[in-house]
Amino acid sequence: MKHLLILITLILILPVGGMAQENTRNEGTRTPYELMSSYYAEQFKPFQKKNIYTGLAFSLSDKNLSNVNQLVRNVVNGKDKAFSIILKGGYYTGDYAMVGLNFEYAQETFEGTLLRDADTVQSNSISRYYNFTPNVRSTVPLTKTERLSFFTEVGLAFGVGNTLTRNTKNLDEIETSYTDEFNFRVGISPGITFFAIENFAFEVQLDVLGYELNVKNKETNGIEQSRVVTNNIDFNINLLSLKLGLAYYFGASKKRN
Repeated sequence: MKHLLILITLILILPVGGMAQENTRNEGTRTPYELMSSYYAEQFKPFQKKNIYTGLAFSLSDKNLSNVNQLVRNVVNGKDKAFSIILKGGYYTGDYAMVGLNFEYAQETFEGTLLRDADTVQSNSISRYYNFTPNVRSTVPLTKTERLSFFTEVGLAFGVGNTLTRNTKNLDEIETSYTDEFNFRVGISPGITFFAIENFAFEVQLDVLGYELNVKNKETNGIEQSRVVTNNIDFNINLLSLKLGLAYYFGASKKRN
């Protein structure tokens, strides 16, 4: 009887153990793509209420200019460099609805030779800008797993900046000017979000519609002063406003209902 009980116990235990080993083996042989797909299908809700959003966007340009006729100057030859960095943060007050705040720092430098009144001028300038943009964003998923989505962001931007320029003519005639400016903009910026690895996403955003007010105060050689006030309404697709960025969504790993 004792040996019979042992045999029955082994018969009951061995299949269960084999099934556990099979499940472990199947889990271990799943490809990274299958694991990632199951993650997005089962436990991923990035745009749910109370989630937190953080992002980083940037742009960079490096131009070599030669015999270029610009609106305010004729460039014989020169080099123009510019970059901007945008730090983003947001909180989802409801599903697919977020309020946020962006901070941008931008800098542009120019060094080259200008043609002014038939004279050549050696010019050097540096500009710095700071912008704060409260915004609201609504998101529309383009896939069932919400891995790819479209968003529309409406922002209210306030910015300040300054530019220092030094122009030298005939080796000894030096003109120095200092410009400070204030910028206000209301704009709509649509974009696309794609989640690459878990809660990390790539973002592409473009300014398409907006109203902008810009006020510039300029002082030349510490004496001459001037002011320029510009109002601008734009409605176009400008690739120069294209922003590439990275984002992370805290709280996105939640079981689907």
